[in-house]
Amino acid sequence: MAGKPKRMGLVKQLLRMRHQGKGYKTIARTLGVSKNTVKNYVAKVNVSRIPIITLLALEDPELEASLLSGNPAYRDARYQPLKEQLDYYTKELNKVGVTRMVLWEEYKSVSPENHYCYSQFCCVLRQHFKAGKPSMTLEHHPGDKLYIDFAGKFLSYIDKETGEEISVQVFVACLPYSDYAFAMAVPSQKTDDFIHALQCCLKDLGGVPQTLVPDNLKAAVVKASRYEPTINKVLEDFANHYTTTVTPARVRKPQDKALVENQVKLIYSRVYAKIRHQQFFDITGLNKAIKDKMQAHNQTRMQQKDYSGVEKFIADEKQTLSPLPTHDFEVKYYKSLKVAP
Repeated sequence: MAGKPKRMGLVKQLLRMRHQGKGYKTIARTLGVSKNTVKNYVAKVNVSRIPIITLLALEDPELEASLLSGNPAYRDARYQPLKEQLDYYTKELNKVGVTRMVLWEEYKSVSPENHYCYSQFCCVLRQHFKAGKPSMTLEHHPGDKLYIDFAGKFLSYIDKETGEEISVQVFVACLPYSDYAFAMAVPSQKTDDFIHALQCCLKDLGGVPQTLVPDNLKAAVVKASRYEPTINKVLEDFANHYTTTVTPARVRKPQDKALVENQVKLIYSRVYAKIRHQQFFDITGLNKAIKDKMQAHNQTRMQQKDYSGVEKFIADEKQTLSPLPTHDFEVKYYKSLKVAP
């Protein structure tokens, strides 16, 4: 029964034999089905509370509708009174000191003889939370956005002269439409390093998307705000030079850049793990190894899809990117000077 439903003609034979008093094993052996299949169909008849004789008289579509139409999640008589209070319990949980145990004790005192146990009460409440949180799949267009972030974990190389292990940040970016990703090691998250990595990323893409979506790091956003974030002037100049815009992700909303967050997780396993036994003596050698692993990563076929990120990027997205400017961006440095009174 876990697979495809059986033909209704076969089900009628199963029910007729059961009505004749035949056992599960006998029916299963005669019809060439598993014993569990017989048990499941007999259980459906018992749940429907329709006599077998009545079911045998039905046409195949009517029989299928009677047995396979699905069952309600909660048949228990205790559910309806609890259902009417679920919204109230949800609001009460936001108050200080109010726990599920407190709410269950209140619920139990109202219905001392006909109530759920604590574990089942919590289960119903948990299902109500899940049903009340709708999700939405974002639709992405080719060449529209470039998500930008830094990986939380560092990579490192060894200084030849001192033997010191030097940690570096890893810049990560991806195009959400094709899921084509770029990664690069930089000394820090400072503005100069961030702009350098972003410029290398756009060169790797061979074009410029319509907008850049960075996380709220200081090199990109001076003052984070849900409504009017203050963009770093250097990043503004960079965006104007490359004829694009900057749209920072909302504060503490990782779902705004879920795809680049997922890319970071993939890079941990497909880049970090693959080069963990290698030693590097400068950041250039480290970046060469990262580039090789990222190339293999982008060429890996996606799950449940018959193409890779680089194939999707070349086929549908690369031609939608705006052309690169003729010369590289040069960072302008701003400084506010104070005059004595």
